[in-house]
Amino acid sequence: MKTYDVVGIGNAIVDVFTQADDSFIEMMGIEKGIMQLVERERGELLYAAMKERVQAPGGSVANTIAGLGNLGLRTAFIGRVHDDALGRFYAKTMADGGTAFPNPPVAGGELPTSRSMIFVSPDGERSMNTYLGISSELGPDDVSDAVAGEAVLLFLEGYLYDKPKGKQAFERAAKLCRNAGGKAGIALSDPFCVDRHRDDFRRLVKELDYVIGNEHEWSSLYQTDLSAALEQAAQDAGVVVCTRSGDEVILVRGEEMVTVPVNRVVPVDATGAGDQFAAGFLYGLATGQSLTVAGRMGCVAAAEVISHFGARPEADLKALFRKDGLI
Repeated sequence: MKTYDVVGIGNAIVDVFTQADDSFIEMMGIEKGIMQLVERERGELLYAAMKERVQAPGGSVANTIAGLGNLGLRTAFIGRVHDDALGRFYAKTMADGGTAFPNPPVAGGELPTSRSMIFVSPDGERSMNTYLGISSELGPDDVSDAVAGEAVLLFLEGYLYDKPKGKQAFERAAKLCRNAGGKAGIALSDPFCVDRHRDDFRRLVKELDYVIGNEHEWSSLYQTDLSAALEQAAQDAGVVVCTRSGDEVILVRGEEMVTVPVNRVVPVDATGAGDQFAAGFLYGLATGQSLTVAGRMGCVAAAEVISHFGARPEADLKALFRKDGLI
């Protein structure tokens, strides 16, 4: 019996949200609808410009793990925060939400806890400006055998590959998990991340047990159209998952391919849609569901999170699954 159903490893980032119209986004020189890394000075400028800020523990994989906690699975998140107000807030909020945060806030050092300034426009698009801070120092020493080696499923964040130490942490966690009989997978994170690490990610697709990405990430990975990219991915990966922003989700495992329809809704805030899709899908994977049911669970979780402000579920996801006849 493993200690954890799902363990995530990634950037521990405090999400700071505000609503902003397109003219403000343009005036501040923010690129709409994507995630940009910013330096400390730029981060402080944007933080100061935010009105009526709302903060929540975030980071892509951490959001997924929180969704799995909402669903009642035993979860842990491996991340790195500073022993400052935001870091203590992050660690406490994760623990209060039922997810173990095994690495205590780090005292000393100059880098503060990471934060992402998220400007949500009236159409629900989110423009994310992330200062990585101490998350950029996440390394193999932060990955303990007692956590990564005790996971039934391990979920990894592609963004970690942006730093050499993060890459080492990632590789160590995957090795510990798989050597102990668990399954490890990755979120491709974004097309620009794929562009930066294409060779590594192509290798990982072949080595890991499942890979989740959207249509742009898969096309970028194989530098071809989506159909050809998924055909190649099916030959390389254990389980392939492709989300398509409101269009049918495609899931492939060997010769098996399924498509899952998406109920289109106008988003209040698109933040966390991909993260919560991953939570629903991984819940299905962890509980032995078919690809179709796991994909539908992902769609239900994504629809819930875009119906309100913030990147984590507010409703009882398990109750929504029951309503849809999935459990």
